[in-house]
Amino acid sequence: MIRPDQVFLHTAPVDMRWSIDRLSLLIQQIDGRSPCDGTAYGFTNRNNSRLKLLIWDGTGVWLCHRRLHKGHFRWPHPGDALFQMSAEQWRWLTTGVDWQRLCATPSAHWRV
Repeated sequence: MIRPDQVFLHTAPVDMRWSIDRLSLLIQQIDGRSPCDGTAYGFTNRNNSRLKLLIWDGTGVWLCHRRLHKGHFRWPHPGDALFQMSAEQWRWLTTGVDWQRLCATPSAHWRV
């Protein structure tokens, strides 16, 4: 299993037919980053049912594709072109868990 230290999610959906070259070009042109910097870049389709991860490991580029049997990936809302997440958030995301709710701070009006 690939366990990236740093993950950036591209918030806008992409065509899942795109391969390494097209996704690398997107990272360079839209996001202004190098796809070969050791960072992992995540992409999803319109309905968040599929996920692609592009990562350079020092000797080559990996393009991994994941699909859940049920449900969909909880993707950040479009805003900035990229969303940085922690390794823990990445693990939750890839299992289909709503990682945004797990990381949320309690509301100020909640009483314990």
